[in-house]
Amino acid sequence: MSEVENKLIIGTAPDSWGVWFADDPKQTPWERFLDEAAESGYKWIELGPYGYLPTDPSRLADELAQRDLRVSAGTVFTAFHRGVDQWDVAWEPARKVAELTAAMGGKHIVVIPAMWRDDVTGEAVENGELTAEQWDDLFYGHNKLGKVLAEEYGLQQQFHSHADSHVCVQPDIERFLQDTDPNLVTLCLDTGHAEYGGASSVGLIEKYPERIGYLHLKQIDPEVLKIVREQNMTWAAANQAGVMTEPPNGLPDLSKVIDAVEKLDKPIFGIVEQDMYPVADFGVPMPIAQRTCKYLLSCGSRTRVQ
Repeated sequence: MSEVENKLIIGTAPDSWGVWFADDPKQTPWERFLDEAAESGYKWIELGPYGYLPTDPSRLADELAQRDLRVSAGTVFTAFHRGVDQWDVAWEPARKVAELTAAMGGKHIVVIPAMWRDDVTGEAVENGELTAEQWDDLFYGHNKLGKVLAEEYGLQQQFHSHADSHVCVQPDIERFLQDTDPNLVTLCLDTGHAEYGGASSVGLIEKYPERIGYLHLKQIDPEVLKIVREQNMTWAAANQAGVMTEPPNGLPDLSKVIDAVEKLDKPIFGIVEQDMYPVADFGVPMPIAQRTCKYLLSCGSRTRVQ
């Protein structure tokens, strides 16, 4: 590929407008999200939770075309470490997301693992550490999912390590990468969640360049993170406490992340995910989205919106 083709493409997601659920009055209405994403300068978006945007392919394609937007990825949730029967639990919702993503021309599915403690009460719903058998089930499930997504829909699985999940800290991320098939599973490196778990985004990029397939770009406020650790907050509570902060005010240094990604010399998406839920004022997200887009585009020589 030419140097022009090997770009970091900056996009955004409903999350940056405070969207965590398919339907919630505390969330930005989907029409407003699409309008403001386009107005903020983005050309690529993620679907967000299935059902937030229209699920009829013809209607969604028309809505996107009206705003000159395209879809980079859909998102699914899994819990493969809980045993082989989890395939039946995961596949039906994953199939719907895969079908819509492929119909919109997207090429990626971001896969988020289950959290080990209740996001509201903070009580553990299972052990925070996996057994060897559970690790094997996790690897098997993601390899199988990656194979089906690729063969049936032409989609690449992008595994998203996540706060309060079993794959959050750097040793666990590395173990996951070392024991899954690189052809079937690549990493959606979420810089905010990596920082939350004490992992180095730049370190992961440099050590596993072939496994970096997709990015979620955001930052952690280190002072708030200290409070989160001291009070043992859940991910949801940490988010409401403001652990995620607008770039470039937090960590990691996204200019260094972008520099490392550009050195990979391959096309890759960098999707802004601000984790804004719940939004008290629907007027808040767009100015942040505009500033973030402008900042990220200033960080690299081959970083673009299209």
